Amino acid sequence: MKKIALTVAALMTATAAFAQSATESTGVNSALGVAAKTEDFIMQASASDVFEIESSKLAMQKGDDAVKKFATQMIADHEKTTAELTALLNSGKVQGKAETTLIDDHKENVDELAKLQGAEFNEEYIDDQVEAHEDAVDLFKRYAEEGENADLKAFAAKHLPALEHHYKMAQDMDKD
Repeated sequence: MKKIALTVAALMTATAAFAQSATESTGVNSALGVAAKTEDFIMQASASDVFEIESSKLAMQKGDDAVKKFATQMIADHEKTTAELTALLNSGKVQGKAETTLIDDHKENVDELAKLQGAEFNEEYIDDQVEAHEDAVDLFKRYAEEGENADLKAFAAKHLPALEHHYKMAQDMDKD
């Protein structure tokens, strides 16, 4: 079984599309508790920020009062992390490229959200937020613990508590 898993991981690595490694994009690293490579962390963290901001801007137009309040915080907090990550990249302390537009999967989610109204919109937006923050918490925790770049590890550790708080907030809203 272990040999099969290693073979599958090797094949996925060899056929990876985009800049993100296959082991990160398929969840192998997460399942094993292994930190993302620096390039993968930057891509995923920045892509997550873009998604949070764009979907939350939509929520500001379509959501109920509770969703709009949550969305306001998501926009403010994720714009801060985007600015901080950009500054870190511009400083030269970290090498990589941040996403600045929605990646395909996130674009599909935002496009689907745009078609919804009322309670359906609120429910789908919150479901998306729960999933996005669960993934972000996992990514930031793994990198903060075992990432390869000290400055980026500090960035991940600094922002992990806020992401955990966002995740809890989204879960609490999901129960309503």
